[in-house]
Amino acid sequence: MSRDFSDLERAIPYIKAFKDKVFVLKVGGEVCSELDSLANQISTLQTLGLKIILVHGGGIQATKLGEKLSVESHFVKGRRVTSPEMLEVMKMAVKGIVNTDLVSALTKAGVQAVGLSGVDAGIIVSKKRAPKEIDGEKVDFGFVGDIEQVKPELINILLDFDFVPVVACLSSSESGDSLNVNGDTVAVELAVAAGAEKIIFLTSTDGVMRDLNDSTTLISQLTPGEVKTLISDKIVSGGMIPKLENCLDALSRGVPRAHIINGKVKNSLLTELFTNEGCGTMIA
Repeated sequence: MSRDFSDLERAIPYIKAFKDKVFVLKVGGEVCSELDSLANQISTLQTLGLKIILVHGGGIQATKLGEKLSVESHFVKGRRVTSPEMLEVMKMAVKGIVNTDLVSALTKAGVQAVGLSGVDAGIIVSKKRAPKEIDGEKVDFGFVGDIEQVKPELINILLDFDFVPVVACLSSSESGDSLNVNGDTVAVELAVAAGAEKIIFLTSTDGVMRDLNDSTTLISQLTPGEVKTLISDKIVSGGMIPKLENCLDALSRGVPRAHIINGKVKNSLLTELFTNEGCGTMIA
């Protein structure tokens, strides 16, 4: 009896091309409700010979934990102000909760995962952000760091021995202070430092759409020039703009491909990587 292996046959060229390549996955806090599905997909990728670095945030979890601990979250233009109290909440939420849950899910899926933050081995060194003037008001973002240096040696060692580094978005200053850093920026910096083939942002949206209310307007492929036009023509807005700017930053510094996909959709990562159609937006 004949069997249909057409899907596998179509995936084989991608499997061959991606073997031994480094992929950086950035998972937003909103995607962390789908951990088992994500972990199983990462297990499949590793089985196929890909080297995975997983970077995560945890802003949603930090806000919820802050409410329980009576620590108020304060944002300016969508950017979190990190007071000393909120920094402690971030440490607990990002490293203590999200990182541990991700490592546990990956371990359950048969993946050798190691939980880290940018503080470990000085992977991410940041400088405390200076107060900035926003809309005529000087804003002190507190214990927020701007990345100055990336030391990927520990990450590379773990990859060489088939471990999956799971990196929380915390960093240290040269004086040893812990700082809150943007997870998307951490993902870009690690992708550049590790010579990644792809950086993939797993979000709660399907990708870049011309109309947010119409899923049929999803744009599957873009060039950097087209991305800049979408931004300048205000076709994209809100949180998608910094995502796209991070993609452009990664591409301009040597990462060949950047993707934005919906991490809450079952098998979206595998579909994006191993089918011609994909399911999100690729920028190349």
